[in-house]
Amino acid sequence: MGNKYLDEIKIENLEVFAHHGVYPEETLNGQKFYINASLYVNTRMAGQKDDLSLSVNYGEVCHFMDDYMKRHTYKLIESVTENMAQEVLLAFPLINEIELEVRKPYAPVGLPFESVSVKIRRGWHTAYIAFGSSIGNREEYINGAIESMKKEARVSVGRVSDIIRTAPYGGTAKEEFLNGVLKAETLFTPEELLDYLHRLEQNAGRERKIRWEDRTLDLDIIFYDDIIMSTDKLVIPHPDMANRDFVLVPLVQIDPYIKHPVRDKTVSALLEELQEELK
Repeated sequence: MGNKYLDEIKIENLEVFAHHGVYPEETLNGQKFYINASLYVNTRMAGQKDDLSLSVNYGEVCHFMDDYMKRHTYKLIESVTENMAQEVLLAFPLINEIELEVRKPYAPVGLPFESVSVKIRRGWHTAYIAFGSSIGNREEYINGAIESMKKEARVSVGRVSDIIRTAPYGGTAKEEFLNGVLKAETLFTPEELLDYLHRLEQNAGRERKIRWEDRTLDLDIIFYDDIIMSTDKLVIPHPDMANRDFVLVPLVQIDPYIKHPVRDKTVSALLEELQEELK
C-alpha cells in the first residue's frame, strides 16, 4: 500500500445507528456510531474530465457503510471495522486502499470519556505467484488452481505466463515439471495468502514429505508488493528465485521490469546473470 499516485477522498463523522457490542443491551437497544473514512483513489482523470464515473461516488460509499452497519451485528468494533473495510474494497473496485475508523461515543465504559474507536488501513496488494506440477494430470492441477483463485473474491488474477517445461530441480524430483508465474492483486496478508495457497495445494493432493520432491501442485509467493520479510513460515522475496530459470523466464514474460527489493535489480537482469552462469 502507500501508492504515491493515489489521492484521498475523506468522509468524516458519518452517523449511523446500529446494534454492535459485547453486552446484550447494546445489541438489543442499539446506539450511535460515527464513521471516518479515507478512500485512496486515483482521481486525476475524473478531475480532468469532470466525470463521476471515473471516480468513486462517496455518497454511495456512505450509504453502503450505513447499510452494512445496520444489517450486521458484531460484538467488537474491531470486527465491524475489519469486515466493513473488506466489503467496501470489494464493492468499489476503484478504491485501492481505505483507512477506516469506527467511533463509539456511547460505549459502556463507566467513566467520563469522549469516545473509543478502532482505526485500520487496508488495501489491495500485488503478489507474484509461481506455479508448478510434475506428477499426475499436471495441466489440470495448474489450471484448477488458477480457476480457484479467480473465484476467490480476495484474489484478482491478472497476467498469467505461458506454461513452460523444465527439468526437475533440487536433486530429489525426477519428473519433468510444468511451470509458470501469475500476477494477482489480493486483500490477503502474506501469511494469509500462504495459507490459502497451501489449501489449494492440499486440494490437489499435495503431500509434503521430502523437500523438492515431485508434487501434484506447487505454489510459491515470489514477490508481495516490495516487502522484505522472513519468518519461520515465509520468506519474501522467495529466497531461491534468482537461481531458478523456471521462475525468472515466465516472470520476465509478464513483467520484465519488476525490481527485486533486496538485490535492487530487475528480473530481466537477474535472468541474464543466471543464463551467463549456466553457460
